[in-house]
Formats: sequence, C-alpha cells, structure tokens
Amino acid sequence: MSSELRNFLTMAYDELEEMNLKAKRQRMERVPLGKLQEERLKYLTDEKRIKAMTVLFSDLEGRLHMLDYDKKFLLKAYDNLTFDGSSIRGFTAQRESDLRLGIDWGAFYWGPADVFGPGKVLVFGDVIDKGGTMYNADIRGILKNYADGLYQDRGYTLNAANEIEGFLFQGPDAERRFHETKRFDYVNTGGYYHSLPGDLLRSFIDTTAEVQRAMGFQNEKDHPEVAPSQFEINYSYSEVVAAADQIQLYKLICRQVATKMGLTASFLPKPVVGVNGNGMHTNVSINKGGKNLFWDPQGEEKLSRMGWEFVDRILTHGNDICLLLNSSVNAYRRLDPHFEAPNQLKASPTDRGAMVRIPIGNERSMRVEVRAVAPDSNPYMVMYSIFKTGIEGETAKIKNLRQAERYLPDNIYAALENFRNADWTSKLLGADVKARYADLKEASADRCPRLLGTFVKAPEVQYHHDVYNQYLWNLF
Repeated sequence: MSSELRNFLTMAYDELEEMNLKAKRQRMERVPLGKLQEERLKYLTDEKRIKAMTVLFSDLEGRLHMLDYDKKFLLKAYDNLTFDGSSIRGFTAQRESDLRLGIDWGAFYWGPADVFGPGKVLVFGDVIDKGGTMYNADIRGILKNYADGLYQDRGYTLNAANEIEGFLFQGPDAERRFHETKRFDYVNTGGYYHSLPGDLLRSFIDTTAEVQRAMGFQNEKDHPEVAPSQFEINYSYSEVVAAADQIQLYKLICRQVATKMGLTASFLPKPVVGVNGNGMHTNVSINKGGKNLFWDPQGEEKLSRMGWEFVDRILTHGNDICLLLNSSVNAYRRLDPHFEAPNQLKASPTDRGAMVRIPIGNERSMRVEVRAVAPDSNPYMVMYSIFKTGIEGETAKIKNLRQAERYLPDNIYAALENFRNADWTSKLLGADVKARYADLKEASADRCPRLLGTFVKAPEVQYHHDVYNQYLWNLF
C-alpha cells in the first residue's frame, strides 16, 4: 500500500538518541512520576504524527509481550487499560482473569521507524491486579518496588550492566523450524573478534548497534564472540530496573534486525554443541550519595567489605537461585567446564569458571560480575534474585567459602529440586509465585529428554519459553 498520504512520526537517529538520552537522564535523576506523566501526556497530545503507543510487559518466565493502543484511546483511558491475564503463562487463572496495565511513564522510548514502524513510541507497563495493587507475578513490579524501597530507606541505588551473547543463524525462523532441520546454520565462521566489513554478521552487529545507540543505550563496544556466528554488543550500566528493561529491548532489537535481514538472532544458552554457549554476565554495584559502596582501595582486589559480603551471600545461595539464573533445559548444556562455563560456586578475579568474578575496577567502575546467568532467563528475576540475595541473604559457615569445591547443578531437575526445597526462594518470591514458576519450568522440562546427551534435542528448542509458538504452549 502507498504511504504517501500518511503523516506518521519518523525521526533521524541522532534526534532519537537525543530524545532517549533525555528520558534516560530523567529516570536516573528520579524525576517524580507525576511530573513525567504530565510531560508525556502533553507530548502525546501535541505530537499529531504519533498514531499508537506500544506497551511492553513480561510474563513470569521473562517472555516479552506487547500491546498497541491507539493514541487517542490511550490518552482517555491510560488509567484503565485492562487485559486478559489468563492467556499469559504463569499469570492468573481463567476465573480471575482481569488484569490492568499501568503506564511507567519514566520507561519511555522512541524507536527508529525503520525497525519498529512509523508513528509509534514504546513504554513499559506495570501489571496491576483487580484490587488495584501490584500483581504478585509481575517480577518487574516486584523489582521496582524493591529498588525504590532500598533507595528510600537506605539511600541505595542499584546499578547493573549486562554482557549479552547471542547467535546469528541462517533463515528467518531457525528456532521454530529446528525440529524439522535438526541444525542451526552459521552465517559466519570467523570466531572471536573476526568478521570482515560488510559480511552478514558484521552488518547485523553494526545495524543493531546503531539502533541501540539511537535508543539511548550508550554503547561501549561490539564484536563477534568466541563461537562461530556469535555476537556481543555491550553498553553502559543503568539503574537496575532500566537495566532489565534494556535487556528486553536488546533482545527485541536483535530479533527485529535479524528478521529484516532474513536471519534469526538466538539467545538459547547452548544451541550448538561443541562451541561456546551464550552467557549474560551480570555486573552489579551499589551507590549511595554518588559513592560506589563496592570500592575500597585497601580491600582485597579493591572490593569493599560490603562487596565481599554480597559475594558470600550469592555463593551461599547459588544453588537455591540457579533455576532463576538458568531457567531452561538448554541452559544446563552451557554449564559445561570445557567451554569456560562458570559452574563453580566460588569467587575469583581471574578464573572464568567461577560463578562470581571480581573484575579490575576503580572508584567509578568497581563491581561484582555474576557469570552463571543465561540470556534466556527473566531479566527482572535475575536482577531481583542477585540483589536481594546479595543484600539480605545468609552466609554459610563453609570453610573457605569463596574457594570451596562446590558446583552448580548440571541439569534442570537438580536445579528444580534445589529451588523447591530452599527456604530462601520462598522468602524471595512468596509460596504462590515460587510454586507457579517451578511448575512452569517442570512442565517444559518434562517434554524434553531427561538426560541431555550429546546433541541438542528438538524439544529443548521447540518447548523453549523464548520460542514463540502459541499452539504448542496451549497443549499444556
């Protein structure tokens, strides 16, 4: 259809970057939501070229959902946006299906028209139950409340940055068709840091990086990773909820760019046996009054006592929360020591097999890196479990805790058992949400061979929560 009669919003990438960075600063500076709401509503009213607003939220497993609301309707009904929660895996039962979406006016993004379509803006939403309170299975809302509470009570700002690896495969639907093809085909076999200018992998990375930059990600570096056809596009740290939102946007952007190129961006942790898998190294720190509380120039590895106590609690509860950090059957293929897998429950400045690494840092950048995280996990669950565990968890009386010979589970059933039996996970999530989450993970696992074996099995991909197939999910 001809588009010459449509006057929908399109903006140059540098203009988009300026708008998104302004919104990001407002969020970092904690501009009151009431003021942001007033500003955004006025903008939407005045900007006639916007036709719709895309509201994003995530289910219990971290699957991203999007609803487009006509702008004129949203301006009248933004405080009463209802949807059927019973259709979302892990949300309400049919008898109590009505949920609402509240607009998080701070989490507002302008997207490039050539990627997301003209005339649209994106915003994240809060899931609200029929009583008007935060819905208990909306982990983003739980994380936001937790982070806000720590800021109000202790002055803490929780910061995070993620290094998210992915694969680029031939064909636009490679994951959904894996049960037919039994293989993923690389677009590039160069490996670490190697990709010729203009080849498919380099073009994909360049385009994705441009979109991220335009959306205010503040890129740092990008490159092909160790495995063939693998990529990593790094960007700056953010406050914890914004950081988790950016993980969802990162994967969405990658998938959208890949699809437009006739390819597939995959965040399965180990889609190909025999090469390195995909990780999501999660770097965290805590600030108070502009000071990095993890920095101590006199501390061991220059990490403060508070930072080491944070690490000790993560190591203590590592097996308890492993299912939250590695949430799929396929994730346990990645925890293989032959490929730099961080499956050891220890901390080290150099050993990349350690669950926790202490990178070289300074007063601004000192942080703790949790390496045993898969990119298909729910990012809000990852952030919430790491920070709450590191701040409030227990410390085990294990001799030489930071270097003890202890390991993460090598299969999802062991992780499920640890998760179900742990008192700590009940404190984290509450009994209801904990049981719902475990049941979802077990239902998917039961449709896969119990033993991983040598090759990636079709059900590992077919029943993976990141592979969108409503027909399959409706079967159980």
